[in-house]
Amino acid sequence: MKKFDTLGVMIDMSRNAVMSVAGLKRFLTLLKKMGYNMVMLYTEDTYEVDGEPYFGYMRGRYTKKEMKELDSFATDIGIKIIPCIQTLAHLNALFHWGKHPRDCDNILLCDDERTYELIDRMFSTLSECFKSRQIHVGMDEAHMLGRGEHLDIHGYESVNDIMRRHLARLCSIAEKYGYEMMIWSDMFFRPWNRGEYSIPKCELPRDVIATLPESVIPIYWDYYQSEEQKYSDMIENHKQLSDNVWFAGGAWSWYGFIPFNRFTLESMIPALDACNKHRVRNIFFTMWGDDGAECSHFSQLPSLFYLSEYARGNKDEEKIKAKFKRLVGIDFDEFMSIDCPNDVVPYEGIPRNPSKYMLYSDYFNDFLDYTVKLGAGEKYIEYASNLHATAKKSRKYGYLFDTAAKLCDVLAIKYELGLRTRIAYESGNKDELRRLAENEYVKVGKLIKVFARAFEKQWFMDNKPHGFDIQDQRIGALIYRADSCRRRILDYVNGKIDRIDELDEVLLVSGNPEESTSIKSLPLSSTVNLPFHRAVVAPF
Repeated sequence: MKKFDTLGVMIDMSRNAVMSVAGLKRFLTLLKKMGYNMVMLYTEDTYEVDGEPYFGYMRGRYTKKEMKELDSFATDIGIKIIPCIQTLAHLNALFHWGKHPRDCDNILLCDDERTYELIDRMFSTLSECFKSRQIHVGMDEAHMLGRGEHLDIHGYESVNDIMRRHLARLCSIAEKYGYEMMIWSDMFFRPWNRGEYSIPKCELPRDVIATLPESVIPIYWDYYQSEEQKYSDMIENHKQLSDNVWFAGGAWSWYGFIPFNRFTLESMIPALDACNKHRVRNIFFTMWGDDGAECSHFSQLPSLFYLSEYARGNKDEEKIKAKFKRLVGIDFDEFMSIDCPNDVVPYEGIPRNPSKYMLYSDYFNDFLDYTVKLGAGEKYIEYASNLHATAKKSRKYGYLFDTAAKLCDVLAIKYELGLRTRIAYESGNKDELRRLAENEYVKVGKLIKVFARAFEKQWFMDNKPHGFDIQDQRIGALIYRADSCRRRILDYVNGKIDRIDELDEVLLVSGNPEESTSIKSLPLSSTVNLPFHRAVVAPF
């Protein structure tokens, strides 16, 4: 395998967490030691822009001083920082203040001069702060482009026509500041392919190919495949757009508090093989933070290390693991076990995150109780024991395992508590309901508080304080809800109320409305596979 020219990561600084300058410097140092030479900072609005006081307001944005400091630090250790921004969609937070022209949803209003004045200020500020003359301008997932205010003003136009004009304006601004632009490629596939991005090898429509200027680098992103051929097909599709295609894979960090190091390797090793086969010389791994950015990127060190070694030609697993232990001081397989809180459900090559959706599950209203196997929660006792042991071994990384261990302490009770409550209620077992209320509900409330303190420590080790208010609100709600349900149960068993209405609801099997059932007929002897691909979380 030939070495790649660019081997990098992209860190999401826009989904609630912004890494602190100190935290990011620690991470950059590790990335350099692992062999990475490029980092993208994904900042939708979390960076200062001259003349735009509402841009990143109250979101922990990087100041110009901080950006210059980070760029200087990275340059000194041999890493290039490339700004990764948004110039079309994914600007939800920016539109909260009503100060910028909006098409609809999270999309800027194309063909409006105010939009290009804003983008000019973005480029101007970033060109002052970062030495790199490359910039990633985003423009992905603008599904409703041209269907809001733009439609009212200009009438219907095809996505390709709007994209062509918008890109032309961006190219003009980029040229002004000496920038080479990169762009996510999905909007060159979705409009003519019923919204789908990843497809088998095919011939792209000529008008789509003509939409992309020769000077713009398309970036093919994909983190979901485990077969080399699927990556190969899409790379060949992309080469119809440009000879200079970059690939963005995924280091799975966006499913909750716990990473998916295992699936990162299962999905990215075939991707690396496909990139090498088709001579894609520039690659990076995205580290998204969907729905709260709870996952510490330091918990992804084993998969990031393995991928770097593999990308640079080392495929000897024993040597990779030995080198990893010398770097971080923890056995590779032991560090990989930080994934275990999600292993309570069978792993079948598709990431599932019970450590998050069952943490936030409601005791009375959880529609996923039908997936829980009685007795499965005991696995969390073993997981917690192992993670606590690892936490004590490492001064540098013990805080990561401490947080994961205390999450397992909570789930050892909470994972089954809603189901057990429902079973006791439906069977009329008031003694069991009283026992649960006076024991498990009290314990779980206390354990959630302990977990919250550990998670708070982890957050402030890595990130700026902004965004932790969301975590306080979410976790605080869990604590209050445990006590609220406890009191309702006691009111019921003591005769103060004659029913718990939520528990009288018939539990429906998600994904198949014909399989509605009471808890008495659920398949409690085996875990039902979840019908979800993306994260399932509480409806905050």
